Formats: sequence, C-alpha cells, structure tokens
Amino acid sequence: MREVVARLPSTPGVYRFRDARGLPLYIGRASDLRHRVASYWSDLGDRAHLVRMVPQIVRIEAVACDSPHEAAWLERNLLERSMPRWNRVRGGMEVPVWVCMDARVRAPGLSVVHLVEARPGCRHFGPYLGGTRVRQAVAALERILPLAYAATGLRGSERAMARQRGVTDADHGWIVSALTAVLERNRDAVQRARGALEELRDRATAALAFERAGQIQAEWDALEWITSPQRVTLASGEDVDACGWADGVLVHYAIRDGRLSQWSQRATSEAYARPRVEATPIAWAEFTRRNAELAAALVPAPS
Repeated sequence: MREVVARLPSTPGVYRFRDARGLPLYIGRASDLRHRVASYWSDLGDRAHLVRMVPQIVRIEAVACDSPHEAAWLERNLLERSMPRWNRVRGGMEVPVWVCMDARVRAPGLSVVHLVEARPGCRHFGPYLGGTRVRQAVAALERILPLAYAATGLRGSERAMARQRGVTDADHGWIVSALTAVLERNRDAVQRARGALEELRDRATAALAFERAGQIQAEWDALEWITSPQRVTLASGEDVDACGWADGVLVHYAIRDGRLSQWSQRATSEAYARPRVEATPIAWAEFTRRNAELAAALVPAPS
C-alpha cells in the first residue's frame, strides 16, 4: 500500500478504499491526496475509529480534482448516493448555499441564501459548500466592490459611508459587472479581485494592524474557495456520461442533473473503451484522461 500511495499526486481530490472482495470501505477527500492517504498508515489522530479498517484495505482509487472545493463537492455527491461502511456522515459536513446578487439600483447588495427563489432584479450564483466560508467570500467582495453603497436609496450614515468609500450610484453599473465577472469565475476578474485584497492585506500589515490583515487573508482564502474551478456540481442540470481510458483501465463518471455522483473503474480493452471515450464531451476530456492515467497507475491492468 505504501508503494501505491507514493503514486498519488499531491493535488486536491477524492480517494476510495476497497477490501479484498472489492467492496468500498471508505470515501474521503483531501487537499493533498498523497499526504492524506499516507496518514492512514501513520498516526490516525482523531480518526482512531478507522484503525480496524486500515488492515482491510487492498486497493486505493482516487480522482484528482482541480480545487479543494471541487473535491468537497465530489465527496458529498458520492456519499449522498452510497455511503461505505466506515463513513459516518452521509454527504459531508458543509451546507450548500448560493450567493444572491440584488442588482436593483435603489437597494442593491450581496447575500448568502440557502434556497434559490426567483426575485425581480436578483441573480443567484453557486451552489457552494460552507455557509461560513461563503459569507467570508461575500465580505471580501463587499470590501473591494461595495455594491450596497452604489444605491439611490441611501440614508444618513449610509450616505456618509458611501462618500468615505468613494462610491456613488453612478458606479452601480460597473460594480455589478465586476461582481458578475468574479462570480462567474472569469480568470482576469478573479485575479484583479485577489490582487486588490492582497494590497489591502499588505497595507494593514505595514500599519501593524495584524488582526485586520488576518481577517483579510481569511476573506482571500474564502474567495479562492468559491472562485476556483469546480465542475462536479453545477446549476445547469446537465446529464453526461464521461469516460477515460489508459493502460487497460476505463474510468466512468455519471453526471446526473448537474452532479457527478457515480464513479466506477474497471479493466477493459481499448476496443471496448474507445466508443465510450469518443462519446465523452470535450469539456470533460482532460479530466477523464488524467484520472484514467491515475487509475491505471494505482490499479495496473492485468498483463
């Protein structure tokens, strides 16, 4: 097992352990697959209940993801569909939420909601996992793109704060556009937002305002969480079968109603795999290719 663990990448992802009968024992997620999986053969710390499981592991499977947020969603989707014996919580601990942007000029703003409800002038982005983290991300966006102050309905102290922030209702349009670009994960917009937060953090550090600098850093981390690549749970509701093949191993991912919730892999011939791989949408081609290569490295096909 230690030799197999060494073949895992040091990237975010989801791992699955199987026993000698091929039954799944446990599904987990990691920010660093190699480090996390290796920990099962060292000090389990607060996971002492898994000590009896480890000797039963004969096979390790993994999916390399593009971000920790994507790994969190994939773990949740898989556990909601089928929970192995040694998992304790079906679907993970984080709560799904959305960011609602109210673009009406009289009282615009951002909020975190648990349900998508149609409202005039409002658009929802998401879903995301982790209410606390998403609220921190919204605080980050409000810090650099203060939409709530680009309003016509401000009163008293709100108008004074808007003046202090250098914002008027004339800024409403471009702020809405900038926020939309960030929440749609536009690369340049996200980079600008992160850069603006880094500048504010560094200014706070230079002024010895370390608590404020730490708060801004936490907001930066939260913004990265919601803007990093994440394709395994989408609001589009698409149904897709995505397959990849490498060195005799076929991986199959079933996306239903926008959620990747089924993952299987098995030894097959290239002739059997070819039509399934060719039918995979181009948007999933790189994901399935690299994970087929990972599957083959962890579970070599019979000679």
